[in-house]
Amino acid sequence: MPHNSLVTNQTRLHRCETQLQDFLATALNGVPADALSEKPASGKWSAHEQLAHLARYHQIFIQRIERILVEQSPEFPRYHAEEDPEWKTWTGMTTQQVLVRLSSMRIKLMAQLHSLSGEDFARTGIHPKFGEMSLSLWLEFFLVHEAHHLYVVLQLIRGK
Repeated sequence: MPHNSLVTNQTRLHRCETQLQDFLATALNGVPADALSEKPASGKWSAHEQLAHLARYHQIFIQRIERILVEQSPEFPRYHAEEDPEWKTWTGMTTQQVLVRLSSMRIKLMAQLHSLSGEDFARTGIHPKFGEMSLSLWLEFFLVHEAHHLYVVLQLIRGK
């Protein structure tokens, strides 16, 4: 099957424009703020912490894109929120503050992505687990990573 990277990148951009916004508008509708902050019995992250992670990861991803565009195949460490000095700041925000910052970061990310050319999407960065990946694949990774956390949020707020 032939692979058309232009169509694929346009499809990814569309997903990036709609995935988060559509989820938040639908899944969080009518959910009280205290339900988002409730820690699961497992001791894992609350829905609030999941959303804070997504907001912070937008900043990390934007920085990675910037490096991919100016460096030759930069290497990136795995991101671990618990090791991030800014993590406590993000989790210390109210959920409303996190959602505002998340929306703002998404707008910034989309502006950056829409400015890229096909050649830019072909540039690469090196992930410690997945190896060398084109910016197109980095965007796919970002979307799948985000979808995973949104799924966990849905489980936490609706899967009782």
